[in-house]
Parts: sequence; C-alpha cells; structure tokens
Amino acid sequence: MLPHTPADAPARIHWTEGGEARSARWRSESGMPAPKKVVIANDQTPADVAYRLACEGTALLWRGDFQNARQLLQALARRADHKGDKGKRAKAPKVAATPAEAFHLHRQAQSQRARTLAMLLLPFEANYSMPLRRAPDVKVACNEAYGRGEEPFVASMRELLGLIGAHEWRKNGVEVAALEERIHPHYGVFSPIRGEYVELVANAPLPAGAKVAFDIGTGTGVLAALLAKRGVQHIVATDMDARALSCARENLHRLGLEHTVELMKADLFPDRRADLVLCNPPWLPGRPSSSLEYAVYDPDSRMLKGFLGGVAAHLAPGGEAWLILSDLAEHLGLRPRAELDGWIAAGGLKVIERHDVRPSHPRASDATDPLHAARSKELTSLWRLAAQ
Repeated sequence: MLPHTPADAPARIHWTEGGEARSARWRSESGMPAPKKVVIANDQTPADVAYRLACEGTALLWRGDFQNARQLLQALARRADHKGDKGKRAKAPKVAATPAEAFHLHRQAQSQRARTLAMLLLPFEANYSMPLRRAPDVKVACNEAYGRGEEPFVASMRELLGLIGAHEWRKNGVEVAALEERIHPHYGVFSPIRGEYVELVANAPLPAGAKVAFDIGTGTGVLAALLAKRGVQHIVATDMDARALSCARENLHRLGLEHTVELMKADLFPDRRADLVLCNPPWLPGRPSSSLEYAVYDPDSRMLKGFLGGVAAHLAPGGEAWLILSDLAEHLGLRPRAELDGWIAAGGLKVIERHDVRPSHPRASDATDPLHAARSKELTSLWRLAAQ
C-alpha cells in the first residue's frame, strides 16, 4: 500500500542519478508543476542538445559550474527567440489577426518560451547554498522570497535570477518623483516603475475636506504614502497578499507614515466609509501565470467589477471614488468601453471628471513590439467617480 501524501504537502521532483532514484522538494513561484522527465546536465552538455530536450519537456538538473549554467540559459534564450527563423517561412495569413488574437498569440508564445527556459534546474541545500562551482551567495534573496529554509530543493535557474533581480530592486528601491522618496518593492509585489499613474494621483484635486481615504489593493503602499503626503489624515490600505502587506509596512515605516496609514488584510473594502476610495486594479482581463502577473491580469475583471459594484456603499457624503485604469484592454479588444461604462452605471456611480496621460514606458514607442498598434494608442486614466 502506497503511503498517504497530504493534499497540502510540498510538491517533489524525482530523477535518477548515478543509478539511484532521488527526489527533492520542488519550488516554482509561477506554479509550474515539477517536470516528469529529468536528466543530469553539466559543462559538457551542448546547447543544441539542451534546447531540444527543453522543448520536449525534459528538464536538465545542473551539476556543473554555475556561471556556465548561466551562459547555457542565455544560449537557450537565443534559440527560443529565433525559433522558426530558419527554413521556409510560413505563408502570411490572408486576413490580419485581430488585436485580441494578436494578444493571445503573443501570450501563448511568451508562455511557451517561459516553459522552455524553466527547464534548466538548480539544486539548493536547506540553507539556500548551491553545491555548484562558482555559485553566488543567494541566501538573502531566497530568504526574502521563500522565508526560512527548511529542506533541500530544486528550482529553475530562471526563477533564481528573478529572485536575485527582486533582491536588487528591494535593496536599491525605485525613485518616485511625486513622493520625492524611494519605494522598495518586495519579491512578488509589483514595482511602481510606471510613474504616470502615480502622477495622476499626485495632481488630481482631492475631495473638499477629505480626511479619511482607502487605498484598495495597496501593493507597495506607494499611493497610500502619496495620499498621506498630500495631507489626508488617515488612510486604510488593504490587500489580500501577505507579501504586499509586508512590503507596504516596511515602506511606510521607512517614510515615517506608519501612524497615518493603517494596513488591513481585506478583500477590497474595510467595513466603514471614507471621503476618498482609491483603486488601481490590474488593467487586463486574463489569468495570471505568476505572482507578479496578479498586478497585471484580473481574471474575469473580478477586482475591477468588485470595486465599481461596491464602492458607492463605502463613500461618505460628498466622497469620491478614484479608479486608475489603462485603456489598453480596449485597444486589444479584450474589454469594450461600453462594458466599463455599464459597470460604472450599475454601481450607482457617475463620472465627475477623467484625467488622462500617455504612458512613457519604452514599449509605448517600440514599433517592433507585437502589440505596438494597441500600445501606441494607450491612455492611463484617473476616473473621478461619485454616487449618483
């Protein structure tokens, strides 16, 4: 009889090495299941062979030099990016893809690329050291993302590089001009690198006499901090994600605002009313494939609809709801403007004013981006709403 495995037990990865069956805990922040086929790879493994195996779904557990593994990952990325360049090119479709079709094809290609590159695996000891030559010290980066180490595990090299990058973001912070301060994002919490939405909140006129505000889905806490800087006396910042709340707490403490901003784990609203209720929901309807994508993709527009449907009941007399939203979904054919207008009306809300700004991030002007046609038309807006 097979031993019982609890439903919440950590996933494990299994492989054969030196003629012996082995296993370890499997970690994947993106939720990728443990590969079923695993082979051992080292400094002598050719890149072409590694790429073929990765495309077939066979993972490569690295036993060579760490820096060589990094070079191999770069080689795999080059092959993935130039896939299909050789040989006879496919005939162009007679009818151009719609923006929505182009978007879904783009996401599909991104997902396939991510799965392929995630097939290069690294072994970790329980203390987050790696038994590899020239391996860097990643203990702090891993501890920030995973918490205290408990047992040896295996994870993809691509995930490790993401952890290292997140550690650097957290250590150095992001300059926020409207705050004249730096915000330090944690792993898995969306960084406020698109400054246009912060500027919208900095410049929109506050409701007369606004003393209490809610920041729904606070993330790093940047918008709550900005409202405090603008003179709002008490802000309740909510989020459902433990990492986000920890991140916001650290940032607010660093800025000396921990007594002005109250953090609360809540799905959308606190059980009270405010003069201003602010929300910057994910801008695109869709299913996120990693923890970071929860800041970009909102399944079935759940958060957007929940905010618009419930905010009127949480506004004090004369209060306003501020919705910060990009219209990229409209240009991609994922959500028509009429649908958004319908949700606003159904929530018992009216539009007081709308402030628009064009994004300044590099992709907005990158003609080689597959979604350039939509991105070039994008506006980010702050909708000032009030109860009807």
